Amino acid sequence: MRRLRGLLFPGRDPSLEGVWPLPLTLATLDIKPSRRSFPSGEETARRSFIYDKSIRTNERIRVPQIRVIDDQGSQLGIMPPFEALKIARERSLDLVEISPQAQPPVCKIMDYGKYIYQLSKKAHEAKKHQKQIQLKEVKFRPQTDEHDYEFKKNHILDFLKDGDKVKASVRFRGREMAHKEIGRRLLDRLVTDVGEVGIVEFFPKFEGPNLFMVLAPKKN
Repeated sequence: MRRLRGLLFPGRDPSLEGVWPLPLTLATLDIKPSRRSFPSGEETARRSFIYDKSIRTNERIRVPQIRVIDDQGSQLGIMPPFEALKIARERSLDLVEISPQAQPPVCKIMDYGKYIYQLSKKAHEAKKHQKQIQLKEVKFRPQTDEHDYEFKKNHILDFLKDGDKVKASVRFRGREMAHKEIGRRLLDRLVTDVGEVGIVEFFPKFEGPNLFMVLAPKKN
């Protein structure tokens, strides 16, 4: 440490008078971004589904005989699984059981990761096109006037045409509870007015001060 201090500050060490220190160079650490590429969507799917136990592959196929289809769609005939697996390994592919209920089970030589990715993609596309049915609520009062009724009825028609369900309710307050038949007549009228596009799924019943029913779109 003393010698290093003398090299940096030679005037402070009498034994090193007149000796100039070696030039010091500050080294900078050149950090380059990693070139490791992130996995593609297909590669991610392969890693996620490669251990799917619902599909038997390779050594997990343990039946005496299987019917084999190669990666080009050609029938290779019936053989023991180890022979089919040998063919698959020679082509750097997998042996996948595609019809376990057949006699004998049907297996295909293919890229298992790509196969699972395609199944996942199809399921995702099918789910994306499924409509999520929502329950809309439209509230009435026993004294709802004609204009307000028509306005809300048209909204209910639009909801039903879009495939959604509708909860139509009538809220009673105070002395209005003595005239529950008004609410029932209002809902009965509503059922008739939307009858072309909707049906009653839950008939009118009371829930506290509310009389409600649920309408569902008619199935074509």
